[in-house]
Amino acid sequence: MESLGTNPTPPDQKAEPPADTFAVANVPNPLPTGATTTTDAEPKNRFDRFFEITRRGSTLGREFRGGIVTFVTMAYIVILNPLILGNVPDVDGNVLNPAMVGAATGLTAGVMTILFGVFARLPFAIAAGLGINSFLAVSVVGQVTWPEAMGLVVINGIIIVLLGATGARTAIFKAVPQALKAAITVGIGLFIAFIGFVDSGFVNRTPGGPPVQLGDAGSITSVPTLIFLLGLVLIGVLVARRVPGGILIGIVATTIVAIIAQAILNLGPSFEDPNGWHMTIPELPSSWVTIPDFGLVGQFDLFGAFGRIGALSATMLIFTLVFSNFFDAMGTMTGLAKNAGLAYKDGTFPRLRSAFVVEGLGAVAGGATSTSSNTVYVDSASGIGEGARSGVASLVVGVLFLLSMFLTPLTLVVPIEVGSAALVVVGAMMMGQIKEIKFSNFAVALPAFLTIVTMPLTYSIANGIGVGFISWTLVNAFSGRANKVHWLMWVVSAGFALYFVRGPIEALMAG
Repeated sequence: MESLGTNPTPPDQKAEPPADTFAVANVPNPLPTGATTTTDAEPKNRFDRFFEITRRGSTLGREFRGGIVTFVTMAYIVILNPLILGNVPDVDGNVLNPAMVGAATGLTAGVMTILFGVFARLPFAIAAGLGINSFLAVSVVGQVTWPEAMGLVVINGIIIVLLGATGARTAIFKAVPQALKAAITVGIGLFIAFIGFVDSGFVNRTPGGPPVQLGDAGSITSVPTLIFLLGLVLIGVLVARRVPGGILIGIVATTIVAIIAQAILNLGPSFEDPNGWHMTIPELPSSWVTIPDFGLVGQFDLFGAFGRIGALSATMLIFTLVFSNFFDAMGTMTGLAKNAGLAYKDGTFPRLRSAFVVEGLGAVAGGATSTSSNTVYVDSASGIGEGARSGVASLVVGVLFLLSMFLTPLTLVVPIEVGSAALVVVGAMMMGQIKEIKFSNFAVALPAFLTIVTMPLTYSIANGIGVGFISWTLVNAFSGRANKVHWLMWVVSAGFALYFVRGPIEALMAG
């Protein structure tokens, strides 16, 4: 914990500790050995030694369960990504075929998550980032073609890979004060809980007045939202009772209830019926297997946007992509590593550089397959909550994503309301990191608070990190603690300031 008036990372903790000295966090399911450290755990075989399964206090069964839970929680991206990117006309009036987007989404997520499991050996899953795919569909393809937009995503990924490979990304990560890293974890927990509340219909927009409200006009009126609440209570009880596989058991049981409710009530989608399902309708599919079409793979134009809209405008779009991608993923990995108990005292975690490089390659692969930048998913916290601690869980998620290309109907069975219940539970778990923030020191309290609340209120992890960086730098600099602010914090804060005013800058350049 950071103390008043001292460096965020004490001198004796600046060097990254060896890979076998990380502490195991307080997890909902206690370690089978009862150990509080992992230094006394001997690997059972070469596979165990490579992934450090036993050393991290896990078991193969936990890794498989965690991988399944993570996939179930984030399988919606195979359906949602085509809805966001498909059938949106670009500047020339051309669209991406939704079926092809779906196939490419499963392919890219599967391959990149497996690579992440092998090289980073962390229980994080990678898939198409929701923020960036929406940015492409709403703000970019009105100016360029889809292949040109994906070319910008590839360039963005190459830049992120270089930053990761050269150590620049790691240096920025280490310059972030420990209290701010803890705030990022708490903010992500609040953010994913808010996502769960919104996706389940527990929280809704209002026609006028406050921005959000409980259910429909302050009441819970829909069966899907009631099923979310059932899942929330069931998963919460199972986790509180430390039942092995509690999250997965809760998801399966609540999905069965959802299927029965749908068979009886025959509810439709929420865009037709406000009391309907918010994304997928839980019905047993009539067919189980589909043949994927990979026609979008390789359909990108690396430098076409520069010729169409000019170098300055294209560069500004890349700047926006890099900032969003870079800090969103950095914040997500910070929170996930802490939640998994894999973080060192300075907030770093094992195989940090490998994680940064592979995540950057996910952006390159996403652009090359027309699925938008692929990044680490905060939904991985659900598998971590189930006990996943190693890259084996990522291998499981990756294989399931590859299978999803052929079993797309099966991914529609679990409704988002059920997955949302798991997200809220995991969000509550991640809130525990708030104890690391010294709120009695207002120079720490204000930036931490702004980081935490900005993420859910702006629906962006990157925005929360940016506000936290800028406020930390300014508050500490002008309250007599300028020597405590790392010079990289100044550089990144200046970059975030530019990022936050990019709209007017783009308008000036366009004019």
